Amino acid sequence: MIDQPTIDRILAATNVVDVVSEFVTLRKRGVNYVGLCPFHADKTPSFYVSQAKNICKCFACGEGGTAVHFIMKHEQLGYFDALRYLAKKYHIDIQERELTDEEKQIHSDRESMLIVNNWAQKYFMTQLHEHVDGRTIGLRYFKERGFRDDIIRKFQLGFSLDERDALYRAGVKAGYKKEYLEKTGLVIAYENGSVSDRFRGRVMFPVHGLSGKVVAFGGRILKKDEKTAKYVNSPESEVYHKSNELYGIFFAKQSIVKEDRCYLVEGYTDVISMHQAGIENVVASSGTALTQQQIRLIHRFTENITVLYDGDAAGIKAALRGIDLLLEEGLNVKVLLLPDGEDPDSFARKHNSTQFKEFITQNETDFIRFKTRLLLDEAGDDPVKRSSLINDIIRTVAIISDTIARTLYIRECSTMMEMDERVILNEVNKIRLQNNEKRALRPVPQATDSTVQEEAENIPASSAQIPQEKKRIERSPFEPLELALLRYVVRYGERVLYDYEDEDTKEEIIIRVAEYIQSELEQDEMFFRTPLYKNMLDEAATHCKDDSFVATRYFLAHPDSETSQLAANLMSEKYQLSKYHTKFQEIKTEEDLLNQMILHDILGFKDAYIRKQISEIAQHIKELQKTGDVEKAVGLMKEQEELNEIKKALNKQIGERIVLRM
Repeated sequence: MIDQPTIDRILAATNVVDVVSEFVTLRKRGVNYVGLCPFHADKTPSFYVSQAKNICKCFACGEGGTAVHFIMKHEQLGYFDALRYLAKKYHIDIQERELTDEEKQIHSDRESMLIVNNWAQKYFMTQLHEHVDGRTIGLRYFKERGFRDDIIRKFQLGFSLDERDALYRAGVKAGYKKEYLEKTGLVIAYENGSVSDRFRGRVMFPVHGLSGKVVAFGGRILKKDEKTAKYVNSPESEVYHKSNELYGIFFAKQSIVKEDRCYLVEGYTDVISMHQAGIENVVASSGTALTQQQIRLIHRFTENITVLYDGDAAGIKAALRGIDLLLEEGLNVKVLLLPDGEDPDSFARKHNSTQFKEFITQNETDFIRFKTRLLLDEAGDDPVKRSSLINDIIRTVAIISDTIARTLYIRECSTMMEMDERVILNEVNKIRLQNNEKRALRPVPQATDSTVQEEAENIPASSAQIPQEKKRIERSPFEPLELALLRYVVRYGERVLYDYEDEDTKEEIIIRVAEYIQSELEQDEMFFRTPLYKNMLDEAATHCKDDSFVATRYFLAHPDSETSQLAANLMSEKYQLSKYHTKFQEIKTEEDLLNQMILHDILGFKDAYIRKQISEIAQHIKELQKTGDVEKAVGLMKEQEELNEIKKALNKQIGERIVLRM
């Protein structure tokens, strides 16, 4: 466990802009920063980061919070693991007690698998540099490929001995369980109880996730054996989904942001050779078709991508669909066709970064032009083939979301394909209309931000910005009103609201925001019906008199993730205070009117509470009248009258407060 003082040091040192910018390209917008949300398919920037409040928030999907929440969500870590991540980043020492055997046992599979992968990476690297077979076979292969020692170590390349279970035996000896060696795909267990290493006799390429952790391995065989696959990769697991990963992204992300461009290649060695040539903003799809997840990963860092091809016509055609996906995601796509017989690996080994970049600048072409020329050359004069390929090109143009760019491409394609521009425009519009209709017919998810917003009409903005799936199953009829009051608790809980002297005892009476809200409700036997909100109010009322208590800091650093996430939402929503001003009057802030606003919202809560009681009594009276129980019905009618009188008094107070607020 991490003690509270250490947690406070970590949170005090953490800069949310610094943390988020490692994973998202941020641009300054006013006092905040904005970028594409990493948690949903965001085509227009909706992820805001506030340096002043030290929080982040997506106003489309609702995700966000402190830097701790961001790391928890992005890296799939628990609360304390996210704190450890940040402590390491900011060089803060953590003194923790030794975990018990029971705690070690319940440690997550995911974390255990990442630990095993980290050990395996070091093991493979040790075999490459220190074992005789590693040096004479593995290291020799890398040297023959022209890789320098610094590059070999940078990418943590390794070697797996050509022995049946060398890694397995070393892993067990080092204390790692067979279960995790198998789950990561490092070994294969058979029904007869025997075990063999998956990657034996191969040079090893660790696959790093966005945060730098090893999530998988790729192994290349060095023997010439037609029956053996040239490359073997880790199987899908809790820590590795190949559709989500791009080889080299960890080493490329900063350069991609700096250059505002990403180069996309096919294999491991393409990436490594380009790095060695001085071009670091490069990633590989590792021989698989591009997926939307991979494209969105690139899009988080740049809108510009250049795809490098080695001139193999069959390979280019197979990749065209992936590039259509790039366009659909809103990326600016260019294509570079390397000279015959060259691939990015071989070309990078023959040229330095300046020469390579000059070649790219002079020879890269827009994807639409590239595809049009490629397909039309293939079709030749065959009218049937030509018609089919023209339709293919038009479908690609229709994908482009930017109206101006699409119009320019239509004009250019009409010239290249020798077709009337209006014909192409009509076909493009037909396809776009069909695509829009298909999207409209898709089932609408039960929990979307738009539906939450519709349900939240005329209630405080803060509640509308909590995604529906985040809300509890146990719902309170007063949830929006509770949330409006809780917002004051989180933002100003320790703030002194009233300070006066008792006439009898001459004692100074100090009433703070959190205790005032709680006491005002309790004196009328009212309370929050949403359990989470009630717990937060109780905690704030209990601690608000402590000198060290700051409600915002307390709740943002709360170990309960739901509590801290809600606090972040309440801190980040775009709350607009109604103001009345003339040239003779200063605009008053929320803090200037805090006591009036809190009282107004308390009265509103009480009014809703009483209205609910009146409604329930009225329903009960109807039921009693049906059964003929007149005596009970009359008793309830008297209670109803009393409540109506209270409601009138409250309405009068609310009306007066509205005038005061103006």
